[in-house]
Amino acid sequence: MKRAVKPYIDLESIDDLYDLVKFPRPRHPLVGVIDHTDFYAMRHKDDSLYRFGFYTISCKKFEGLLHYGKGHYDFKEGSLLFTAPGQVIGPGPDVKVEEGWALFFHPDLLYGTDLGKKMHQYSFFHYEVNEALHISEEEKRLVKDCVDKIAREYMQSIDKHTQGLIVSNLELLLNYCNRFYDRQFYTRAKVNSDVVQRFETLLKEYFNQSTLIETGLPAVTYFASKLHLSPTYLSDLLQKFTGKSTMEHIHLELVEKAKSLLWGTENSISEIAYELGFEHPSHFTKIFKAKTGKSPSEFRHLN
Repeated sequence: MKRAVKPYIDLESIDDLYDLVKFPRPRHPLVGVIDHTDFYAMRHKDDSLYRFGFYTISCKKFEGLLHYGKGHYDFKEGSLLFTAPGQVIGPGPDVKVEEGWALFFHPDLLYGTDLGKKMHQYSFFHYEVNEALHISEEEKRLVKDCVDKIAREYMQSIDKHTQGLIVSNLELLLNYCNRFYDRQFYTRAKVNSDVVQRFETLLKEYFNQSTLIETGLPAVTYFASKLHLSPTYLSDLLQKFTGKSTMEHIHLELVEKAKSLLWGTENSISEIAYELGFEHPSHFTKIFKAKTGKSPSEFRHLN
């Protein structure tokens, strides 16, 4: 019997969110800050899931389960959580927020700004909730100061300076979060080192199997799922500790496997490409040359 898919509520704008929880209309249509204790008191008392059309940054300390995608997470300590437009998230009906705030900002706020062009650099918007940013009291004060400045600015009459000042403080906030995530990666060095070792083991096991022609090349999501991490977090972790992304590691292991086949067998380049899981030999040749500086046939004749 198939399980029923839980419906979710689409909230395309900050107006939609404020209407849902019966808040007064926001002073600025593209950005808002609310106190979480007020929000959770007014929200629907059910286990609905929500899909936002805007970015969210939340600082929460609560009791109960938070639903994020297919997972349930229990955070009793204060954490910063980030979501990007299109992600699905929702508190369980038993969630009780002790303290916290949430900042919402629509992508249109960033239109035409330098920050809008580099939002992809803040990859933590695509982490899972269990990869949240845990911050100290001093870090919490720094972040809250940025949020308070954003709130004070949009509460005033909107003029030609409003967007620039809000975006400047938002960028400062995101840069602080980048710094704090870097700190968290390194303070959890032992745990992260274990993850790197487990990833390398999984990678070698994958390329040592004899069924690559059926399974094809592994995706980043394959290893992330095995390690119970989001693909973005795994790539960022590997980048911090090894200097290479997940896909770079996959390609390098692929090249090592290809070298052994080029030197150790008489198979044609096309046969080796198919054996490694490529549908098109040209794709294999392109990756191999990019990593070694030589085509597979040139490399074979070096020996």
